[in-house]
Amino acid sequence: MQTVNMLQAKSSLSRLVEAIEQGQEREIIIARNGRPAAKLVPMDTAPVGKRIGVAKGLFVVPDSIDAHNDEVAQLFMGQVPS
Repeated sequence: MQTVNMLQAKSSLSRLVEAIEQGQEREIIIARNGRPAAKLVPMDTAPVGKRIGVAKGLFVVPDSIDAHNDEVAQLFMGQVPS
């Protein structure tokens, strides 16, 4: 994790964003007067919100859900199901 002051961030923002995009840095802290003020992170690490349980109660999973697992696995491997 790299920390830069506000003046450095202003003068080298494109370089800092490039370092984040290329994975050279996971996050960069921007400080104002020596105190952390903001964090620069890649877009894919931004929180996406609540996902687990969003469809709860909207459908019923049948007991036979796993009945064809072997056949599907064979298809994924490019094999003809037996």
